Amino acid sequence: MHSRSLVPHSPGLKLPIANLRNVFRPHDVERKLAKLAARDHENLRATYERMLERGPERFQVKPSGVPEMADLYEQLPNFADALDDIKRHVALSQDSGDGIEITPMLLLGPPGIGKTHFARQLAELLGTGMSLVPMSSMTAGWLLSGASSQWKGAKPGKVFEALVDGQYANPVLVVDEIDKASADAQYDPLGSLYSLLEHDTAEAFMDEFAEVAIDASQVIWIMTANDERCIPEPILNRMNVFEIDAPSPEQARAIARNLYRSIRAEHGWGRRFDEEPGDDVLDSLAELAPREMRRALMTGFGNARLAHRGSIEAEDLPKCGGNKPKMGFMQ
Repeated sequence: MHSRSLVPHSPGLKLPIANLRNVFRPHDVERKLAKLAARDHENLRATYERMLERGPERFQVKPSGVPEMADLYEQLPNFADALDDIKRHVALSQDSGDGIEITPMLLLGPPGIGKTHFARQLAELLGTGMSLVPMSSMTAGWLLSGASSQWKGAKPGKVFEALVDGQYANPVLVVDEIDKASADAQYDPLGSLYSLLEHDTAEAFMDEFAEVAIDASQVIWIMTANDERCIPEPILNRMNVFEIDAPSPEQARAIARNLYRSIRAEHGWGRRFDEEPGDDVLDSLAELAPREMRRALMTGFGNARLAHRGSIEAEDLPKCGGNKPKMGFMQ
């Protein structure tokens, strides 16, 4: 396979190495296309033609060495165990032709503590793409595996889309709120995961719409859940489970401080504001769930600007709602 370098996604990250890997066999697609009746299955025909036009090669990327992860440990202090696991897998794949292979992981913890943000940061760290599969909003059981072309309005599933329509052979796929997947008697929405989470069977994953074998063995799986009791045992057994606690008060302050500095650096108007937030602002932000901190800070920046100030004050932040529990102090 050919190898080429890609531009790093963040400062201090070593250049990712990209091999090319085939995610399907064009001959299989050509055979399926030849069997289609002339005027039937227009969507299926268009899918096969798109596959052949794009070709089977996708980038399989990995860092060229163990990347500097200190910033991630600062941003996500309550995810240290999961970050340690990533670091181990990256270390195994360096200095070899092997792709990075990460055991599927389940991030288990209360809502709003940054589980999806962790997945985005991981995709950036590894230099690959990310697709989000929100199980709580499923209207049909075929979100992952696609629906048979015999059904009206059928289309391929998220795994097929990520690999065939995407750029990468090893994207990060986040199955968000896996414990919220609702199964009916006819279809188990998690059924396809039994084969997708096993490396050997994932090499020939069959999307129910395209019915062409897809190599999903390099996908990096991250599941999030609030309650593991709703997840079938055979799926739990295929993953490393990390219980993510809500950040401690000190960790919440550190997250808020990093977020303030990040937002300030990302915007041209940031230079109008102090480099560091005040202690009273950090105390107020630390009472919020990490997912709520960004919204609160954006409101704070806007209110401070309206008041012609270069510093945010605690009064600029939105008031915490009623008796809502304070995430930063959950045990």
